[in-house]
Amino acid sequence: MPYSSPISKNSPEVNNRQLLTLLILFGGLGLSIVLALFVIINQIVNFIPVNVEQKIGNLITDEFKQKSESSTTEIKLNKIVDNLENLLPENTNYKRDYKVLYIPENTVNALAIPGDIIIIYEGLLKEVKSENELVMILSHEIGHFANRDHLRSLGNILLLKIVINSLFGGVEILQSGADFANILANAQYSQNQESKADEFGLNLLNKYYGHVAGATDFFERLSNKNQEDNFMDFFASHPQPQKRVQRLEKLIQNNNYTLGKKEDLKM
Repeated sequence: MPYSSPISKNSPEVNNRQLLTLLILFGGLGLSIVLALFVIINQIVNFIPVNVEQKIGNLITDEFKQKSESSTTEIKLNKIVDNLENLLPENTNYKRDYKVLYIPENTVNALAIPGDIIIIYEGLLKEVKSENELVMILSHEIGHFANRDHLRSLGNILLLKIVINSLFGGVEILQSGADFANILANAQYSQNQESKADEFGLNLLNKYYGHVAGATDFFERLSNKNQEDNFMDFFASHPQPQKRVQRLEKLIQNNNYTLGKKEDLKM
């Protein structure tokens, strides 16, 4: 009688299939947990007290202060922001004491960082053609504070770094305030976050002047210069200027906002 092995020839194939199934299940579970953590982080930031945010800002601000320049330009920028802040509703999460740090570098960018600090680079001011455009940009950054986008972005990137570190190791999460500053300088907001900040900025611009002249000018020029290297920093954190212009124009129409006279930029 021929010998028959009790182990089926198909056993290895079945085991491999089972192993693959387990890997898929565990991988899916892990991905679900990570996505859930991202959702939780984006909800938690709404409840972070302002004083805690200020402490986070203290870890970051010094890196920008070292590059900033106390000048008449910075004073004028802060004067505009003070006037904008006076237009914000009382007893709201975004009624704060905002401060502008002016950095004399050719970077074309503006940032909102924890601690109520707005960063404006010299390169951006060189591209602004009217006071109205500048007010729209500053109002847009205040909009990020109102929606706490800066905290969401920071939390998402930190979680991503933790996940990568857990999976692969050897990736430093944070070593200093410079790491925080670098994260925020390169953070990109989602289209939804940008849209909300734009809408907030547009409404605040209208309160400031009584009209919205200049609301889209800066972004329209960006859409025509999207291949120029000196604009890459702005594109990295403020995507798709052409679509933003279209959304803003629709908001202007829907809100029946008027276009008035543009003010000269005196910096």
